[in-house]
Amino acid sequence: MRPANRTLRLTDHERIRYQARLLQINHPVTLDEVVNRTLQQDCFLALPHLPTGVVDLVVADPPYNLNKSFNGTPFSRRETDDYMVWLDQWISHLVPLLKPTASIYICGDWRSSGAIERVASHYFHIQNRITWEREKGRGAKTNWKNASEDIWFCTVSPSYTFNVEAVKLKRRVLAPYRDGNGTPKDWSETADGDFRLTYPSNLWTDLTVPFWSMPENTNHPTQKPEKLIAKIILASSHENDLVLDPFLGSGTTSVVAKKLNRRFIGIEQEAEYCLLAEKRLELAEHHRTIQGYTGGFFWERNTLKEQKQQQSDETYPLQQERLI
Repeated sequence: MRPANRTLRLTDHERIRYQARLLQINHPVTLDEVVNRTLQQDCFLALPHLPTGVVDLVVADPPYNLNKSFNGTPFSRRETDDYMVWLDQWISHLVPLLKPTASIYICGDWRSSGAIERVASHYFHIQNRITWEREKGRGAKTNWKNASEDIWFCTVSPSYTFNVEAVKLKRRVLAPYRDGNGTPKDWSETADGDFRLTYPSNLWTDLTVPFWSMPENTNHPTQKPEKLIAKIILASSHENDLVLDPFLGSGTTSVVAKKLNRRFIGIEQEAEYCLLAEKRLELAEHHRTIQGYTGGFFWERNTLKEQKQQQSDETYPLQQERLI
């Protein structure tokens, strides 16, 4: 029987082993020196030394404009103009690294979203704003519960990758309609139920924020779901493309890139999170599934297919034990 709490943790032995894999750079490097590596340093120090014109996709989840502690390192809320200056400082460093066809996704909440849009529009073409439902969150007696976040989808130019067929969502059909011959219209009958493939919209309601019973969960306070990052990577890159995350956290972008056969560079200043990223990357050698993504489709939350996949993940802790 699997343990109830599946949150990833590090042993002393693992800390020593994974520490040896981390990289820091203080001079210009070639792509071969940093590809598929975790850089343990401030992105402001690392980005200027990365090779130019090599990145196909950026996934950035910077600190929102909130008072927040990341493993003891604080980020302090500031005036909007000051937050925009901070955003500009690292976004401007991204520009030389990008291919002309590159895409950039920048995460934010309602407080930071406007500032992100204004700064990003100075450098990129803004294609859309995605809003996703974060079902976790505290209720508020004098305000609406804060249960959503934004992701700004930007591109370097009007020429960019978007693989719409790779990110269709499989939804349960609640009122199946048949034509005059009794044939399902725009939906299919399966042993698991009746489903329809739908085009992806900019409103994502099929995500589950990682929590203690999920094998991808870590102690990072703002960890994004692997399913969310998979949508971005599948839509806006091809296999073997290079994905960069300048605020890697506990490694979700690198892990999903590896699972989906992309190359990656992850930058994170907190050693603890870098070590967790390395552990997750090692586990991904043997465990390639992404919860909520099965058979080439994203499944609506709580469908039977997704539940079956979640049950198959019960072998994940055993794999962890073998790696320790």
